[in-house]
Amino acid sequence: MSFESLGLSVSVLHAVNKKGYTTPSPIQEKVIPFILERKDVLASAQTGTGKTAGFTLPLLQILSEGKQMRRRPLRALILTPTRELAAQVFANVKEYSEFLNIESTVIFGGVNQNPQVTALRNGVDVLVATPGRLLDLLNQKVLSLNSVEILVLDEADRMLDMGFLRDIKKILNLMPAKRQNLLFSATFSKEIKELANGFLQNPVTVEATPENTTVEKIIQKVFHVDKGRKPALVVKLISEGDWQQVLVFTRTKHGANRLSEKLEKSGITSAAIHGNKSQNARTKALDGFKKGTVRVLVATDIAARGLDIPLLPHVINFELPNVAEDYVHRIGRTGRAGASGEAVSLVSHDEMDLVRGIEKLLKQSLPQEVIEGFEPGNNPQPASEKPKSNNHFRKPKSQGGNRNFRRKPKGNRA
Repeated sequence: MSFESLGLSVSVLHAVNKKGYTTPSPIQEKVIPFILERKDVLASAQTGTGKTAGFTLPLLQILSEGKQMRRRPLRALILTPTRELAAQVFANVKEYSEFLNIESTVIFGGVNQNPQVTALRNGVDVLVATPGRLLDLLNQKVLSLNSVEILVLDEADRMLDMGFLRDIKKILNLMPAKRQNLLFSATFSKEIKELANGFLQNPVTVEATPENTTVEKIIQKVFHVDKGRKPALVVKLISEGDWQQVLVFTRTKHGANRLSEKLEKSGITSAAIHGNKSQNARTKALDGFKKGTVRVLVATDIAARGLDIPLLPHVINFELPNVAEDYVHRIGRTGRAGASGEAVSLVSHDEMDLVRGIEKLLKQSLPQEVIEGFEPGNNPQPASEKPKSNNHFRKPKSQGGNRNFRRKPKGNRA
C-alpha cells in the first residue's frame, strides 16, 4: 500500500515524499482513512510505530480543506504528556504542513511563556501543548478552545500515570461538544477505557505493534550484580564494549544525576534528563546525544517518554521498572527499522520478582549471566535458571572506585 491510496491530498503527499517516506506503517495504514472520514479513534500504538504521522497527516488535510478564517481561531489541539514529546510532535506538524496554509505552535512549561503568548495571539490553527501550560494560559485568557474541531490525546496512558486526569477533564469541558476525538495510548488499561468512554463518540478501535520492532528481535540480557556495584558495571560495559550511544534508565531523578556524574568522572561523556532539569538543559542533552557529543543519556521513564532516537544500539536498565509494561517500552527504543539492538538489565537480588513479572508478560525467559569480577556477594540464584558465567568480560584492574558509592535514597520518583 502507498500513501496515495490512503486518500491524502497532493500537498500533504508532497511533504511526505520530501521526508523520504514511501510506504505507510501499519498504524498509519489503519488509522488515516478513519480520521479522514471524521470518525473518533481509540488507537493502541507505542513509540516507534509512526503514530505521530498517523494522526498529523489527516488532521492537517482536514483543516486545510475547511473554511480558512482570517483571524485563525484554534481548530486542532494535540495534548502530550511531556515537553520533549510536544516539541517533537510540533516539529512533525511543521514539516507536514510545509505546503499548506496552516499555522501552528507549541506550548509547554519550564520556559518563558512570552514567546508562546505572542504566537498564540498572532493566531494558530494547530496547537501542541502539555496540560499544565495550556491550563495556565487558559486561566490568563490568552487563548480559547471554543473553536476546536479536532482533539488528539497522545500517549494518554502516560498522561494518566503522571496525574493529568483532572487537567484533561478540565480541558475537555472547555471545548465544543461536537468535535472529532483521537486517543492514542501504548496500552488499553482499565483507566484508559474509562477515559475513552467519557468523551469518544462511537470510536473505531485500532491496534498496532511497533514497525520492525518486536521484543523478539532485541538481544536481551540480565546481569546479576549487587546494587552498589551497578555504577562500576555500567562503566565497564560501555568502556570495554566501546558503546558510543547508550540510553540508560534509572528510577529516580537523583539516581540519574549520580550515575551521570559517575560516568563523567570515568571519562564517558554523559547527560541526565528528568523532570527537575530545565527545558533548555533537556534539549541540549538530547541534541548532544543525537549528534554524538554526548555518549550516554541517563533518563527517568517520564523524561524519556516520546524521545525519538533512530537506530539506538544500546539500552541499559540500571534499575528495572516497577511495571513490566514499562520494560517493553524501554527496550523498544532499540532495534528499530531492522537495525540490531541490545537491552541489558542490571539486576540486584531485590529485583528478582520484577524479572519474573517481565518474563511472565513476555512469555519467555530472559538470559541471565554473571560477569567475572562482579559476582553478587550473597545473592542466591533462582532455582529455575542459574546464571552462567560470562568470561567474555575481563576482570577490571581496579574496583576501588565504587566502594564509596552510597545507596540510592528511597523516594524522589520521577
